[in-house]
Amino acid sequence: MDFLRVVFFTAQDFNLDLPEGHRFPGHKYRLLEEKLIRDGTLAREDLRTSPLATDEELLRVHTEDYLRSLEDGSIERKAMRRIGFPWSEQISRRGRRTVGGALAAAREALRTGLSGQLAGGTHHAHPGFGSGYCIFNDQAVVATVLLAEELCDRIAVIDLDVHQGDGNAAVLAERKDVLILDVYGEKNFPFRKVPAHINVPLPDHTEDAAFLRAVEEHLDGIWAFRPDLVLYQAGVDPLIHDKLGRLDITYEGLRARDEMVLDGCRRRGIPCSMAIGGGYANPIEPTVIAYANTYEVARDVYGW
Repeated sequence: MDFLRVVFFTAQDFNLDLPEGHRFPGHKYRLLEEKLIRDGTLAREDLRTSPLATDEELLRVHTEDYLRSLEDGSIERKAMRRIGFPWSEQISRRGRRTVGGALAAAREALRTGLSGQLAGGTHHAHPGFGSGYCIFNDQAVVATVLLAEELCDRIAVIDLDVHQGDGNAAVLAERKDVLILDVYGEKNFPFRKVPAHINVPLPDHTEDAAFLRAVEEHLDGIWAFRPDLVLYQAGVDPLIHDKLGRLDITYEGLRARDEMVLDGCRRRGIPCSMAIGGGYANPIEPTVIAYANTYEVARDVYGW
């Protein structure tokens, strides 16, 4: 691994025009990209367009029936309600770019030490259905594909989004070459949890000190696993301002969390690929600030 120049992935397809009053902030991806460039954290030339995942890649995890029903619009309304978006041709394309960008970022991280996507972390998607604003499961596909291609022997998923990654666990928890650390709100969505390898449920209104202690204690299991790649789900919905979070984590707490993960990877020479995960403040500005903070921490840790 030779750290060269940081490259991250993004796409216009991530931004969604949703009905007025919809709970999902459909344009947070554009706002994040604009802020990172405006603040000088990233330059335009540091960004690449997230490619579309192929059928072969998606079918490593997802069923053909689910894939085709999203493509042709035959998916049932009930299934789309479970995802949380109205169906359109953009939905499948958006899901394909989320997975394709995550794969591209992971391959880039293996080459240079760090990469990521200004989207992703779609850990609620299961093989045969999407859920919780997650269409296809990017990190589950990445782990499955890279292990099948023998580019890695062991992959770790560090999931610090406030919501438990039930889709990740459903796909990956039986594997011995993957290790998932999942720190989440105990009483939050999804209400039917699927146990991962290391499960750390937290009570409502957990504050910085207890949150950071839980993360630090359980990261030891990740480092002992000696992964060839870390997939970091850096959701910022634990933020105290988040309308869906129910934890009371400050900007400073999230920065300390990110530094713990990213500096731990850097010092051990473990490539890391980041996904932004959830964030639902209303108005959305605190979420965008918290996302941008994660990239500022990454810049400071890796020194690009």
